[in-house]
Amino acid sequence: MEISQATQSVSISGLFRISRPINLLMVAFAQIMASYFLVKNTQAGMPVLEDLKLYGLILSTLMITAAGYMINDYYDVKIDYINRPQEVVVGKTIKRRVVIFLHSLINFTAIGLGYLVSPKIALVNFGAAFLLWLYSNQLKRMPFIGNLTVAFLTGLAIYLPAFFYQKSVLLVLTYAIFAFFLNLIREIIKDIEDRDGDRKHGCRTLPIVLGFRKTKQVIFIIALGFVASILFVTFKIQNFHLFIYFGILGLAFGWFMWKTYQADRKEHFTKLSSISKILMLVGTLSMGLI
Repeated sequence: MEISQATQSVSISGLFRISRPINLLMVAFAQIMASYFLVKNTQAGMPVLEDLKLYGLILSTLMITAAGYMINDYYDVKIDYINRPQEVVVGKTIKRRVVIFLHSLINFTAIGLGYLVSPKIALVNFGAAFLLWLYSNQLKRMPFIGNLTVAFLTGLAIYLPAFFYQKSVLLVLTYAIFAFFLNLIREIIKDIEDRDGDRKHGCRTLPIVLGFRKTKQVIFIIALGFVASILFVTFKIQNFHLFIYFGILGLAFGWFMWKTYQADRKEHFTKLSSISKILMLVGTLSMGLI
């Protein structure tokens, strides 16, 4: 059902598309898995899944994330008409001013909900909302800084339950580091995929500033840092099952990097972006082994 699509006011299907429901489900799944398998209980000893504050934390995180996708699409309309014209929603089925209004409403609601959970969660939500706006408005058009911002916020979302409950901090941090590095690589791959539209609209992403081959070299350096960080934290935790699981996952990651080395066309990088999501999901599932 659509509300006056002829006047480009708002489309329910359009709202669904620009909020990236699959990505939101992955964020919620990661937070629930971290809470249930790693945090387990509140400071008072209550099972964490029985604590309503956890669901307030998760819902507010999803709202901030969805609003971030909306504002990103708002600023990227011209670029998206070049890179993925069939996926453009803002200005087609939803008016631009409606997107801005919804972005602001959802962010303020999420910050308020975060305050009901804890003032420190409200502060984190405010900071995340501001960073997502700054990313969409400026940072994503700069080399590497935008990639770092999104990767940091992805890792932060996974770390948030441990931060709130102050339990299993190092263990959850392992997965936050995993999410950070994998998403950093994915964001750079997306920049390679989108370099045609980015170049025409004055963006200075890594593939435009350094070129195609040197950007790949940056990805490989990040991959080495990723493997070293995971090994360091895994050895520090000294969990045999986690070590074996990440060892197997490391083989899959090695294959992923080999495909990255071979990739030279837009469709290759589109596929790699999807594979990175699968690696993230598989990594999240390992929480159940601990």
